[in-house]
Amino acid sequence: MKVTKNIIATSFKDLSDFFKSTDFSKAILLGIALTIPIIVGLKLGALQIGITITVGAMLASPSDVSGSIRHKITGILLATLLAMIVSFIGAFLHISLWLLIPVLGILMFGISYISIYGFRASLISFSGLFALVLSFSNVAAEMETYKSVLLIGVGGIWYALLAITWHYIFPKGPTEFYLSKTLKLTAEYLRIRGQLVAEKNNRSELLKKLLTVQIELTETHETLRDILISSRTGSGKSDYEGKRVLIFAQLIDMLELAMANPVDYSKTDKLFEKKPGKLADFQKLLFAMSDQLIAVSDNLSTPKKLQRSQEIDRCLKSIHDGIEELNSDTADKFNENWLMLRNLLKYQNKQANKIEKIEWLLKNPARQEISSINRKDSRKFLTKQNYDLETLVENFTLRSPIFKHSLRLGVVTMIGFGAGILFSVQNPYWILLTLIVIMRPTFGLTKTRSRQRTIGTLIGAVLAVGIVLITQNTTIYAILAIVSLVIAFSMIQRNFKAAATFVTLFVVFIYALLQPDIFSVIQYRVLDTIIGAGLATLGNLLLWPAWEVQGIQNTLLETIKAHRVYLEEIIGYYNKKGQVSAHYKVARKKSFLAMSDLSSAFQRMTQEPKSQQKSLDKVYEIAVLNHTFLSSLASLSTYILNHPTTPASDNFNKVATRIIDNLQTAEAILEKQIPADSVIENQDIENIFDSTFGRSLYLSEEEKTQPQSEDFLVKVEEAHLVREQLKWLLAMSEKMPKLLRKIDFE
Repeated sequence: MKVTKNIIATSFKDLSDFFKSTDFSKAILLGIALTIPIIVGLKLGALQIGITITVGAMLASPSDVSGSIRHKITGILLATLLAMIVSFIGAFLHISLWLLIPVLGILMFGISYISIYGFRASLISFSGLFALVLSFSNVAAEMETYKSVLLIGVGGIWYALLAITWHYIFPKGPTEFYLSKTLKLTAEYLRIRGQLVAEKNNRSELLKKLLTVQIELTETHETLRDILISSRTGSGKSDYEGKRVLIFAQLIDMLELAMANPVDYSKTDKLFEKKPGKLADFQKLLFAMSDQLIAVSDNLSTPKKLQRSQEIDRCLKSIHDGIEELNSDTADKFNENWLMLRNLLKYQNKQANKIEKIEWLLKNPARQEISSINRKDSRKFLTKQNYDLETLVENFTLRSPIFKHSLRLGVVTMIGFGAGILFSVQNPYWILLTLIVIMRPTFGLTKTRSRQRTIGTLIGAVLAVGIVLITQNTTIYAILAIVSLVIAFSMIQRNFKAAATFVTLFVVFIYALLQPDIFSVIQYRVLDTIIGAGLATLGNLLLWPAWEVQGIQNTLLETIKAHRVYLEEIIGYYNKKGQVSAHYKVARKKSFLAMSDLSSAFQRMTQEPKSQQKSLDKVYEIAVLNHTFLSSLASLSTYILNHPTTPASDNFNKVATRIIDNLQTAEAILEKQIPADSVIENQDIENIFDSTFGRSLYLSEEEKTQPQSEDFLVKVEEAHLVREQLKWLLAMSEKMPKLLRKIDFE
């Protein structure tokens, strides 16, 4: 009974989260944008005008994605402009079939190639592709071309005005949604970390799950960063925005802290095997912090309901008492197990303090109590897209995945449209629509979307047949069409199969309002979808395929470069001390983003045919190695940022320099500046750490027996942590070039 209640509670919670999501709010906005022009058109006897304005609003809507309002409106207006230009060109494509097909291919290629400028550009590009496909549907056939194009522009402006109005009615909606999502993902990350502490037999699966959560968390960080920082730089600073920026900063630090602890599982396994109680306490602490972050997420708008977590305090005290007991039971007052546990506890204390700081910020402290983030420095954290002409020229080559995708799409749409005409398909443009929705630069994603689109269409067709057999009421059809459209658009990012189901229902019910032979519509809808899905999959498989192994070499290069720059910033700060620079934080951000890109690339590689998964085990090994390397960097970074440290020693700089040399060697291999089969000439690499630092932390007899002052303990902890992390980083940096030499990137 309790399990059933939990399932029901979870289902209601998921449903509640869905209704609060930006996907649902955008779907409602789109529903309003599409229905009002048609209703007004019907009332005024100008239905064709209403439909054309609706088409304009639909073509503008793909660019309405989360981010700053300025970027959003700019995207909507550019999508509208592109849709108008393409619709104008499309109106004059009633030419000979032999001329039409190559012109169609060229246009598809050119419009698709715009996506070379990034994610928002790809959505603008989709609006252009969608407009080209709709030009074959004769939506505004009875209207003069210039009028229909202008009305499409009116539709785009109408949607932009609605988006601005929606933003000012619900200004906090996107911020609260993505902040809540970040809190929940951070909570999930901590929970998986807790599971990893105890799990020994199935760690590889948990690590994969951890990487997946980290990818989503990093992407959400980017979206939230754009919303928060762009809004501040564009419209000044408010108390609300300032607090949210500071909460976001705490969450970024929490991810770094979570990655920093623990790193070397072999050591923690050995320690906790003898002290299982300590393991349980650390795990309970991580779970308690995860639960508290969920509670914060659920009470973002009602922070006064938040209660301080007693479980976190209890776990911290239990761990502290256990460490003191361990210290009193051992003759060696500075044994490495005791130092490691003490450092782990410090990390967890920092994590608990971050949660307390978030709660404090939410409970409306006075403005003078809040330290603000410099707006000029904050702009450095935004990922800027280069929009110059040089980008177009540089990517105009078969080495570019977007160029190959655009070329592939152009060829496949020519084949699809030609097949539709040849076999007298009722609506050949439906094949084109399926192609532009399904086809993606990578084979794995295209195959997945093809399968989901086909299954969703079949499910939608079956449901539509059932509803048509039950009723022929056109009012019910109209209501179901609107509801289906809203649900479809709200599910596109969450569940593509469900979205395809409701899109099919929408199309069927719209046609049911226009023509009596509804079963024929359903039949051709299914047929066109199967043809389009099949062509999309075959196109990605046979035409200039962009296998992930061909691009992962560059992804690895960017990741290792980012890690090296981050390490150099850490070394620089450790040597100079002082204020943490914006360059340091930007280097950290880029390192995390690069790691997310590498993890995503590996996941895409696993979706490709087995014949193209070259050196998959080695790629996985190097991906995990980079993730562990970043965790170790985070551990070192977190310690030196949050503790007073002694001057960096010559030994530290000597080993750090060797680590950087190793990373540069790995970069040179990836850039093919060093032959992959070359032999490492430096024979002292294996011994550099021991010869520099010694095999263990050295303390004189006098130091071991002297009173344990806090200052002395801090110095010993610093020596232990820095020594262990350097040793770990050196070992991993030595392994990278060796692994890269074994991977076949051709």
